[in-house]
Amino acid sequence: MTRNPIETVIGALVLAVALLFLLFAWQSADLRPVSGYPVHVQFNKVGGLAVGADVRISGIKVGSVSRQFLDNQTYRAIVSLSIMPGVQLPEDTVASIASDGLLGGKFVRLEPGQSRSFLESGGTIANSQDFRSVEDMVSELIFLATKEPASSGATPVPDKGSLPE
Repeated sequence: MTRNPIETVIGALVLAVALLFLLFAWQSADLRPVSGYPVHVQFNKVGGLAVGADVRISGIKVGSVSRQFLDNQTYRAIVSLSIMPGVQLPEDTVASIASDGLLGGKFVRLEPGQSRSFLESGGTIANSQDFRSVEDMVSELIFLATKEPASSGATPVPDKGSLPE
């Protein structure tokens, strides 16, 4: 069976277009890790946060997760972040783990505070909020829905119509 030269040229053209598309997607996705100064955060639960995940302020990428490990003393997760050199974080910044929708990936959300002093390279963000999964929120909702109403200990006051005259 002989190959038609036109089929070979079209196949090569399709492969070239596919490679150009992949190159464009790689460059526009901004998947490269951010090089900057390190900052650390402690969490009780990271909920599937991955190394390389975004660090965002107001939805804008300002860094990436560079490392995760377990503190052997407190058994808390330590997450190391790499923050862009031009971004200064106030000392009262709050870090939390959020997700891109129901099935999306996780990222670290930073909410800068009002402090006039800034975190140094290698500093630790003291305020953190742990990841709350959908399962946690559903179980909390079920607990609240099935919880008995608390009695106040007061005796109910009868209606006027039921009082003897």
